[in-house]
Amino acid sequence: MKPWTALAAMAAFALPSAALAACATDDEVASFVADYIAKTPTKALGVNATMEEAFCTQAKVAKALEPHLGPVVGYKAGLTSDRAMEAFGVSEPVAGVLYRDMFLEDGATVTGPHGARPLFEADLVLVVGSAAINTAETGADVMDAIASVHGFIELPDLMYAKDEPLTGATITAGGVGARAGVLGPAIPFEDGGAMIDLLAEMQVRVTDAEGTVLSEAPGAAVLGNPLRSVIWLRSTGITFKEGDMISVGSIGPLMPPAKAKGMATVEYLGLPGNPSLTVNFE
Repeated sequence: MKPWTALAAMAAFALPSAALAACATDDEVASFVADYIAKTPTKALGVNATMEEAFCTQAKVAKALEPHLGPVVGYKAGLTSDRAMEAFGVSEPVAGVLYRDMFLEDGATVTGPHGARPLFEADLVLVVGSAAINTAETGADVMDAIASVHGFIELPDLMYAKDEPLTGATITAGGVGARAGVLGPAIPFEDGGAMIDLLAEMQVRVTDAEGTVLSEAPGAAVLGNPLRSVIWLRSTGITFKEGDMISVGSIGPLMPPAKAKGMATVEYLGLPGNPSLTVNFE
């Protein structure tokens, strides 16, 4: 049994284990969730945890958040660019989950801070079309098992108070900042083989309400190609099923909403139709 599966099972039954001593207690999870719902900066989970213990905590947090955010409908890779990994002092990405009720429509307006320490970033969502994705070894294999590709402006939340440590383990334990995000419509494409190259070569541009460019990065900023996020997530022990949503991770920097001056637009230049989507901040 792989780490994610094993830890989720342990969390579901809430079994104590000396090997998972730093897996958060029920009281610690309850406190985190209460602060999450109140959008209040909170104490870091998993400060002295191994990654196995961090995943154990994440599974408990996910179970506790489901009554508020709906069931888990997919997974997210975080810190997938060199810039993001460097900013948070990690040597590889981090893995989290996506919830049914976190998705907003293109053009949505977010009223007030969307989190305790809210941010936004350009991202991309892939929807799984076949369980064959679980044996994919190449970009072509992954693309063959993808049902649709969507632009995505993630609205993550660092959650932890500013004096709390942000490490691979603490970020993982808290769920990798899952809070909300704007999901665009499916991007139509006819040739999956050509789409593999387009995903790496696209330029993802973020502009503010005045049209000022805040960032621009190629799809290749995500592990060389966003499709590689799927293979990396699977390496953590995740088994995908048809319909699962996969957030590939940061395509450019994380930014505070104030930088958008009221509206952020993300363009996927080079993908079919050069799609774009927006989010409004009030």
